Order: sequence, then structure tokens, then C-alpha cells
Amino acid sequence: MEFAVIETGGKQYKVAVGDVLKVEKLDGEFTLGDKIVFEKVLLVDNGTDTTIGAPYIAGAKVESLFQKAGRGKTVKVVKYKQKSRYLKKNGHRQPFVEVKISAIK
Repeated sequence: MEFAVIETGGKQYKVAVGDVLKVEKLDGEFTLGDKIVFEKVLLVDNGTDTTIGAPYIAGAKVESLFQKAGRGKTVKVVKYKQKSRYLKKNGHRQPFVEVKISAIK
């Protein structure tokens, strides 16, 4: 089974054809079915050969199709200092893009 390791949004993901994953928000406007290409490929394994980049593999790319964009669940942020009547509450929803991997080249 062929897989690759890509880098996007400061994180690394192990992907194979057909995988659906949520990555950090990407620049630009996308509609359903748009092609998104990840060119920061760190590793490619096709079952017999493994190619490792230093840090990236030249000419390698992973193609994906845009599924949807959204925002994650709310993460509560609380700052509290005892004995001083200090309490701050905040919430954060991280934006994401959901993609389906279509090809590893």
C-alpha cells in the first residue's frame, strides 16, 4: 500500500489514496471538488521502495480534492489568579479544511 508523509500548517500527516483528513486552514477560496496540491512531501513509500526527502522530495506532490471548510469545536481558555479576584474566560474555534487524497505522485 502506497503512502506519503506531507507537511502543511506546521503539522505532518501520513496519507494514502482515499484518506479524508482535516488540515489547518489554507489560503484561498475553494469550492466542492477543487484540486489542492501539497508539494511539501517528506516521505513516499510504495510498498517496495522508500524515498526520504532532505527535507522535501523534489518533484513529489500529493493531490487532493476539497471536501468542506469549517471550524472545530470550542476550546475554552481560562486565566485565573487566586486571591486577587482575577478571572478571564475565552473561547476559540480553530478553522479547518477537509480534503480527500486523490493521488500520490
